Amino acid sequence: MARKKTTSKNTEPKLQGYIAGAGEIVEQKVAATIEENYMPYAMSVILSRAIPEIDGFKPSHRKLLYTMYKMGLLGSTRTKSANIVGQTMKLNPHGDAAIYDTMVRLSRGYEALLHPFVDSKGNFGKFYSRDMAWAASRYTEAKLDPICNELFNDIDKDTVDFVDNYDNTLKEPTLLPAAFPSVLVNANTGIAVGMASSICSFNLAEVCQTTIGLLKDPDFDIMSTLIAPDFTGGAQIIYDKKIIENVYQTGRGSIKLRGRYTYDKFANCIDILSIPQTTTAEAIIEKIIDLVKQGKIREISDIRDETGIDGLKITIDLKRGIQPDKLMQKLYKMTPLEDSFACNFNVLIAGTPKVLGVRELLNEWSAFRIECVKRRTYFDLHKKQDRLHLLRGLEKILLDIDKAISIIRNTQEETKVVPNLMDGFGIDEIQAEYVAEIKLRHLNREYILKRTEDISQLEKDIAKLEGILKSNAKIKNIIIKELEAIAQKYGQPRKSMIIYADDIVEEEIVEEVPDYAVNLFFTKEGYFKKITPQSLRMSGEHKLKEGDEIIEHFETTNNIDLIFFSDQQQAYKTKAPEFSDTKTSVLGEYIPSKLSFDDGENALYMIPTKDYTGFVFFVFENGKIAKVPLESYATKTNRKKLTGAYSDKEKLAAIVYVKNDDTDIILRSSSGRILLFKSSDLMAKTSRSTQGVAVMKLKKGHRIVSAEVYEESMLANPDRYRAKTIPASGQLPRPDESGEQITF
Repeated sequence: MARKKTTSKNTEPKLQGYIAGAGEIVEQKVAATIEENYMPYAMSVILSRAIPEIDGFKPSHRKLLYTMYKMGLLGSTRTKSANIVGQTMKLNPHGDAAIYDTMVRLSRGYEALLHPFVDSKGNFGKFYSRDMAWAASRYTEAKLDPICNELFNDIDKDTVDFVDNYDNTLKEPTLLPAAFPSVLVNANTGIAVGMASSICSFNLAEVCQTTIGLLKDPDFDIMSTLIAPDFTGGAQIIYDKKIIENVYQTGRGSIKLRGRYTYDKFANCIDILSIPQTTTAEAIIEKIIDLVKQGKIREISDIRDETGIDGLKITIDLKRGIQPDKLMQKLYKMTPLEDSFACNFNVLIAGTPKVLGVRELLNEWSAFRIECVKRRTYFDLHKKQDRLHLLRGLEKILLDIDKAISIIRNTQEETKVVPNLMDGFGIDEIQAEYVAEIKLRHLNREYILKRTEDISQLEKDIAKLEGILKSNAKIKNIIIKELEAIAQKYGQPRKSMIIYADDIVEEEIVEEVPDYAVNLFFTKEGYFKKITPQSLRMSGEHKLKEGDEIIEHFETTNNIDLIFFSDQQQAYKTKAPEFSDTKTSVLGEYIPSKLSFDDGENALYMIPTKDYTGFVFFVFENGKIAKVPLESYATKTNRKKLTGAYSDKEKLAAIVYVKNDDTDIILRSSSGRILLFKSSDLMAKTSRSTQGVAVMKLKKGHRIVSAEVYEESMLANPDRYRAKTIPASGQLPRPDESGEQITF
């Protein structure tokens, strides 16, 4: 909110150094403040930090690699990483930790890239481990990987633009003239402001073949050569043609990955040898341990991380008689062993972020590379033309070497040598400077003839370069030959296996729950106990909180669902196996805490069921009753909480569950009247929020106080209280039935 302008009440005379306007509160619009301060930051993050460009690099990557190139680390011995980090700070004005983290992710030791750009030595951690931290920069060494030759080969031939660094003391490239589409070869992710980028990696040889195909034919079928992404971890790709096509066309989509495993029959253990790129070994192990503790996985006896020199390895020891394939199906569904890589091919094209499909991305790279080759060709042409021009002047000297020597010897002033040579042989200033700089010992016929022999070759080279500049087809052929050579030199087999989605037979995982007889108890205060018959026989009285009492007792089996209704019109679903067997000497599980009820919410009633048959009667104080089939609370998904479990229009008096629809239900009112009716007398409503129908007529000021399933001996003469029609007022007990009377 804008503030009003106020002035300081200080009336003291102005002192030296007084700043005009100091202490004043100036009105400023919020929108203007955001535009002036936040928008530049957002643009900086998008354009200069998080989103890669067409060469496949973010600015931090490019600055680091270019610094290493200028340090002479391409093909030489390694140097300390701390030295590289310090030099990079001349281009990258961030802290040394951020620069070193960038180098780690580009390194061979970290194993995050299919084709690392940094050849590392020492502990650089592993991308698949959260806890395996890399060593400090003073302990590790690095140099550029040989594949960086394809990034820097042409950089000194004016192939890309250079700009000043942050303090205008050095020049740095705006892009690297990558000779292959590195933007697709190595995975790249980044989160900017309001947008993000997530590019999966592809096999180098396949990318080169696809690019060659597009250069030859714009309508080339890219899926014929670029089969699927390829991930450095070697995870299996669940191949769905429609999903892959969508990613290739739009640059967006989600690709499913799953870990690869082997089974050691003799040791009875599963060895997980690869995991999805999106997770870590520690996350998988922790999730499996958590599932074992919850009792959802019972087939595992031990799990440990055996990652070592040979790479990732998670070993799972199995119990006897366990089928490893079925267990892995369960682990794929319940742990990050199967995960998705979300693709978002967002790339900066000429300073504008664009989400491109694979075809558009390769076409943009081809256009960029064509421009690089043109600039390189023009650079080479210009150099050869300059060389030819000098040799043309030297060729004229050959006609009369003595004259050239005489001119130089007879010239009185040094500054006149070049003009005199120009006049004497009809050459320009550049040619004359070149001749004047030749040593006296070289002013002989043999030296000049050897130099001028290159003229004919230079003329041929110039003609060839000019022909290249005039023909896009020739430029494309050059790029094609370079791509073929790169694929041949650096190509490697796919690391990620492809599994076709149609070939995966997913068996329904049925959790094996031990089924045995149990007794379920639920108390008025919301406590629950599950006790075996044997334990119940050997136990004494139930331990309860003061004032608490057991309101429900069921004899059933362990493999059963439980529904708890609350006083906030909500139902919470769980399973009996989620509760441990206990004894009568404990209070039991407090249901609102166990099932994470809302604040102030209390449990009222419990229904155990296997098949969701029967009906729930919601008895309201105003005499209405809602009859809802229990199957209305069955859900296809494992939802734990159901809102709107019953109507909130009237205050609830009781909940009654009947499995057989020919059950008698007894109602009692605050006036002492009793009404008995058949559950089948009411029509069931499929809507859980139904307000019900009037069953018991009540006088003004009175309400229903209780409802329960009628059992024999509750009433001496039940027919007297049975309703002939509904609604009915019920009957007051006779004096001889005063034991049935309830006073309030």
